[in-house]
Amino acid sequence: MATWPATEEELEALQRELALAADAAPRWLPPPGPLAVAGVFCASPTGSSGRAGEPMWAAAVLLREGREPRRAVARGTAPAPYRPGFLALREGALLERAVRGLDEPPDVLLTNATGRDHPRRAGLALHLGAVLDLPTVGVTDRPLLASPAEPGPARGDRVPLLLDREPVAAAVRTRAGARPVVAHAAWRTGVREAVAVVLASSGPARTPEPLRLARRLARVARAADEGRLPPGSRDAPPPTDR
Repeated sequence: MATWPATEEELEALQRELALAADAAPRWLPPPGPLAVAGVFCASPTGSSGRAGEPMWAAAVLLREGREPRRAVARGTAPAPYRPGFLALREGALLERAVRGLDEPPDVLLTNATGRDHPRRAGLALHLGAVLDLPTVGVTDRPLLASPAEPGPARGDRVPLLLDREPVAAAVRTRAGARPVVAHAAWRTGVREAVAVVLASSGPARTPEPLRLARRLARVARAADEGRLPPGSRDAPPPTDR
């Protein structure tokens, strides 16, 4: 079972193991009927420099057609500074807590991190899926290492992004006239599944709706703790495991 290491050296070794495990893991097959898609997002303090020891807020939102949204918030302290390629040290455990706070598991999980587009082919989106035993898809604004490319202008246009000539993600136009997002293959998902989930869960906004709502909820929790949320606001976050 995958865990959250305490040091960069331990994480590097585990990431190499996870990359091999992901190669061998069975590919996710979406179940029949409406999908339960969750998004999870971690927010740092306003004006954060990405240092260790600062407070952080993670939120998860699960959406399924015909059902009320499920929400969960987790608060914690950053155990590590921000460093590209090592985001799992900083955010992984708190993101896991937020997802486990949902009252039902999703069919697939979106997170603001990379998967195969990573120095050791195992970014946080892939790592989180292995820990939770859930299919995952990463969604970012830009690739980490893969060569950038621009899709066509229409909604649904996409172009694969390659790392060492291997497709690891795709630039996807979720809204005509908006910048594309990058859909990352992660745990038990390939580029095709990543693109399909991102498009199926995208509404009028550029960001897929479960991830957009999770980002908003994490920022609302942060605003509440920083004293920037008006008393009695309808945006008050749900109870948290703190």
